[in-house]
Amino acid sequence: MPSLEEDKAITGAAESDPDAQPLTAEQLKAMVPLKSLRGRPRSESKKVLLSVRYSPEVVAYFKATGDGWQSRMDSVLREYVEHQAKAGCTGDL
Repeated sequence: MPSLEEDKAITGAAESDPDAQPLTAEQLKAMVPLKSLRGRPRSESKKVLLSVRYSPEVVAYFKATGDGWQSRMDSVLREYVEHQAKAGCTGDL
């Protein structure tokens, strides 16, 4: 544990360093835990995680379109559902 004089010297040295200035109250208030910044941003539309099998040709086609292929696949399926709904199909078998 530093003595009172050592503590004052350390504090003075830290405060005189232009690259190590204490954070302002506004900066401290704006801080968020690093954990909340990790990963993907939360989506407004919740998606359902499931296991599904597609034919290899379908998967190869969408993968060949590059990053985001799963979202594009979802978009195509969503368009199909909307088209079917407009046509009056309910999805019942």
